Amino acid sequence: MTKLSIKPLADRVLVEPAAAEVKTAGGIIIPDTAKEKPQKGTVVAVGPGKKDEPMTVKPGDSVLYGKYAGTEINLDGTVYMIMRESDIVAII
Repeated sequence: MTKLSIKPLADRVLVEPAAAEVKTAGGIIIPDTAKEKPQKGTVVAVGPGKKDEPMTVKPGDSVLYGKYAGTEINLDGTVYMIMRESDIVAII
């Protein structure tokens, strides 16, 4: 893993989304235009949290997040999502 030049602030989390499904369980290949945005990923960086709310996720955690959560950013050719910890619904 490379050293990132971004550090989330407050209760923000930087997540690397999992790759979108390429094939269905039945073996049908899904074209790029029909792929759904992934709703799970791996935490890459975590902010320090708020004064009265410590962070519960840590780098390396696999998480599920809401469909419309966060903001997509592109760093060094890799797509990441930056979101509030409250947008994360579960650690898996």
